[in-house]
Amino acid sequence: MRTLQKVISCGLALLITASVSACGGSKPAQPESQAAPDASAASSEAPAGAGSSEKVLRIYCWNTEFQDRFNAYFKDKLPADVSVDWVITPSDDNAYQNKLDTDLKNQASTADKIDIFLIEADYALKYVNSDYTLDVRGDIGLTDDDLKDQYKYTQEIATDGNGKLKAVTWQATPGLLAYRRSIAKDVLGTDDPVEVQKQVSDWDKFNAVAVKMHDKGYKMLSGYEDSYRTFSNNVSAPWVDETDTIRIDPNIMKWVEQTKEYTEKGYNNKTKLWAPEWNADQGPAGKVFSFFYSTWGINFTLLGNSLDKPLAEGGAKEVGNGIFGDYAVCEGPQNYYWGGTWICAAAGTDNVDIVRDLMKTLTCDPVTMKKITEDTEDYTNNQTAMNEIANSDYQSAFLGGQNHIALFAKAAPNIDMSKISPYDQGLNEAFYKSFDDFYDGSVTEEEALDNFYTASIEKYPNLKRPA
Repeated sequence: MRTLQKVISCGLALLITASVSACGGSKPAQPESQAAPDASAASSEAPAGAGSSEKVLRIYCWNTEFQDRFNAYFKDKLPADVSVDWVITPSDDNAYQNKLDTDLKNQASTADKIDIFLIEADYALKYVNSDYTLDVRGDIGLTDDDLKDQYKYTQEIATDGNGKLKAVTWQATPGLLAYRRSIAKDVLGTDDPVEVQKQVSDWDKFNAVAVKMHDKGYKMLSGYEDSYRTFSNNVSAPWVDETDTIRIDPNIMKWVEQTKEYTEKGYNNKTKLWAPEWNADQGPAGKVFSFFYSTWGINFTLLGNSLDKPLAEGGAKEVGNGIFGDYAVCEGPQNYYWGGTWICAAAGTDNVDIVRDLMKTLTCDPVTMKKITEDTEDYTNNQTAMNEIANSDYQSAFLGGQNHIALFAKAAPNIDMSKISPYDQGLNEAFYKSFDDFYDGSVTEEEALDNFYTASIEKYPNLKRPA
């Protein structure tokens, strides 16, 4: 892991300086059901005015998820003389990273110091291997004892080439296969997660179930990108080699083969990730059997999409509202993860004591983290707390009474971060977007590959095509 990070760190200065990062024109990796505020209304809590003696904690992020966690589980611990300035910039068209990169470069010359900023898994190394992030142990003051219960992978992804931990997270994001209980009963004769898992435990079995679903008028998956993360998280090497050459792993091409087959044979609904049609397929009128989702996706996106009357319109999280209670989860054909949000302390912060308290409370304290899971069904980054829930009589009403935390607790220790790179989000998105046209039939596979290389090098001019 350290060798990989040392190799890729050489190109990070170029990435940050150019503000050309992995986020592309994507939607935020999590949670999609929470719309980010307009960038023009970046601060949701006004900072102290000019000349005020009040201290300001300035936090940069791309949506309101961390703000919700902060307000619910930490805000009351703030000293009375501290106000919070939320600078929220949506991820669309790389706006968040562009804003962050510009302001981090100006950190030394401005009075409006960034104290904390959030990063995602797919571009974490860009910031971890930079001078813009402080050492969580050496600079902030968290101890090995504080950090001992966090999942190993959450620290690996945030450790720089010199072995310094540069960010922490309150969540772990192992992935599962979410499926409709009613469709499982109709086609497979059971909705029991143990029995369903037996029928989808590898890709051959998964594909065989896709045939059965099609024969009874259902779709196995909604769209082109649904299974992408399960393949891309099981590659044999990073996207970019030591010569800055892009390489496409054979496992990514297996996804292409599967998705083309599913499209041609009618096993998917030809939707695209985050599109209205894709969201609708998860709802009451949907005929799609399964969705690959990590922790945040189940309790945010899938739950929201399942309701007939949305929460924003007064709907309740209860059986009878849409298909609430009709989903369950199982492990699926391969272990994978998707997303995750890390908290970075910005170099130059003048609120180290508050940052330390926040990191310790939200990412190290088992009582707080257990409560987050019990309140929100999010899977938190504390093995003691999660194992307590996994071995309890905890039930998720949304998942028909299933204790899905037990499945997450089995999957999380097996997450492998050794193949990550700072280019992941940009190259992943460029790849599957280029191949959307192939599945639609508007380009050949060779043309899709050429479009992928072109888009990737436009985003990262230091990269090159394979010879």
